[in-house]
Amino acid sequence: MPVFLGRLLARFAILRSWAAPFAVVLFVFATSWPVMALVEPAGSEVVSPANYWWWFVVTASTVGYGDFFPESLGGHLVGVYVIIGGIATLTALFTQLASRIEKAKGRRMQGSAPVSLSGHIAVLGYLPGRSEQIVGELLADAGRAVVLCAWDETSVHPMADQDVDFVRGDLTDSVVLRRAGVERAHSVLIDARDDNEALAIAVTVDHVHAGVHLVVALRDMARAPHLRYVNASVHCVQWHTPRMITEELQDPGISQVYEELVTAGGNSTFSTEIPESMAGVTFGDCQTALGRRYGATVLAARTGAKLLVSPGWGTELAAGTRLYYVGHERIAPSALAAAIHAPHP
Repeated sequence: MPVFLGRLLARFAILRSWAAPFAVVLFVFATSWPVMALVEPAGSEVVSPANYWWWFVVTASTVGYGDFFPESLGGHLVGVYVIIGGIATLTALFTQLASRIEKAKGRRMQGSAPVSLSGHIAVLGYLPGRSEQIVGELLADAGRAVVLCAWDETSVHPMADQDVDFVRGDLTDSVVLRRAGVERAHSVLIDARDDNEALAIAVTVDHVHAGVHLVVALRDMARAPHLRYVNASVHCVQWHTPRMITEELQDPGISQVYEELVTAGGNSTFSTEIPESMAGVTFGDCQTALGRRYGATVLAARTGAKLLVSPGWGTELAAGTRLYYVGHERIAPSALAAAIHAPHP
C-alpha cells in the first residue's frame, strides 16, 4: 500500500515538494473531524476538540495508544480513512526526503555542491595516484579537513571512499574556488598539470584569498620568481617531492628551511666522527659542546647501520659514531673532542 500511494502521489506536481505531506495531513484532518462528529454518538470523547487532535496524530502515525477510540461503525471507517491518510503523508514525506538526500549525494559526487568548511586544506588539481598519496598523508598528519578540486575532465569524485570533499570546475575561475571555500581555507596547494597552469591558478587564488598560506608544486624551480610576482610569500616546492609538499602545508616555512640547508653558503649540513678518546660520550654532551663552541645543532647520529634521528640527550655514543649537524663550518673530530673537554663558562 505505501509503495502504491507513493507512486500515485508522485504523479502530481504539487506533491513533489515539501508542502505535499503537510497538504495531505491538513486535508485529512479537516475532512475527518466533521465526519467523525457526525457519525459518533453524543458524548463521544474522541470528537472533543481537546481529544481529537491527539487521537488523529496517534492514529495517522499508526501508533494507536487506545486511550481514545470511535464507538460507531462510521467512526471506525473514519479511522481507516485517517490511517490511510497518515500512510500517504509519511510516504510523501519519506519520498521527498530520499529524493533530497539522493540529489545532495549526486551533487557531492559530481563536485557541484559548495563546501561549508573553514580552516581546511584545499588541494587544487588532481593527478591519479599522486593526489591520493598527498591527500592520504594530509588526512593522516594534518588533522584538518581536505577539499579536492579538479578540472571538469574528472567527472566524478575520485576519492569518494575517503573523508574528502570534492569540487569540480575551472580552477582559474574564482566562483569555483569560492565553492571550494578557498577564502576560508587554512592553506592551499596548487598541484597543476604544468607550471604555466600553476601560475594562472595562483593568480586566481591570490584574488580570492590574498593572505592564505599558498604552496605551489613546480616542475621547474626557476619559475618560482614568477610566482612571487603574484604573491611574495608563496612557497614553491619541487613537484617530485610530495612528502615535502605535505610538510609545507602543515608547517608553513619548512620548505624554506630545507632550501636553506641545500643552498651553498651560510648554514649547511655536515658530519663529523666521535674519536676513540671520547667513547661513551652522550648525545647531549655533543649537542651542548657544538652549540656553545660553534653555534651548531646536531640532528642525528649513526652507529654502524643504525641511524638515530634526534635521540634522547642521555643516549651514549660509541667511538666511531658519525654525527650529522647544521652549522657554519665543518668540524674535525679533534675539534669536537676539544669542544667537549673545554670547561663550561
